[in-house]
Amino acid sequence: MRVDSGSHRGTRLAVPEGSDVRPTSDRARQAIFNILIHGHDAVADAKVLDVFAGSGALGLEALSRGAASLIAIEKDRAAADCIKLNVAACHEAQRTTIVLSDALNPPEAQRHARFTPADLVFLDPPYGQDLIVPALTALDRRGWIAGNALIVAEMAGRDAFTPPHGFDLVDERRYGKARIVFLRHEA
Repeated sequence: MRVDSGSHRGTRLAVPEGSDVRPTSDRARQAIFNILIHGHDAVADAKVLDVFAGSGALGLEALSRGAASLIAIEKDRAAADCIKLNVAACHEAQRTTIVLSDALNPPEAQRHARFTPADLVFLDPPYGQDLIVPALTALDRRGWIAGNALIVAEMAGRDAFTPPHGFDLVDERRYGKARIVFLRHEA
């Protein structure tokens, strides 16, 4: 897998091993960023939060395309180590923080005040475990998500989903087996 566009275009990214890791397809990642950049102007200078980060590819793609900062939340140590390698490959250590934590019980965002609250949030949990709503609720409660932030969540096409209170569905797309929903956090 490689960074698709921007200042880090072509940089090869490591992918952690394991059955829970399922990187967003190249086609879906390109489509997501086209929507974010051309439809919402949501990437330039954004504080980005990549939750269930895996390899950190979505967050690093955002940095490559002009985001201001990235916090990657990942609970698996091997995946967090992989993110660290990818951050180094992109020379983005100054603008990136990796938080080893469970997204359902994150620390208070104030501990990372320089990079929070996030304007752009990616959530890409393992499919079929209904983790998006509880993660959004926990992250919001702990101050990680800015008012009016745009959230991009990936799930299996067959997964049921209703946005939690305080989040409005603004768009939905399907790419193969993946369903991508775009939500707006109420200001």
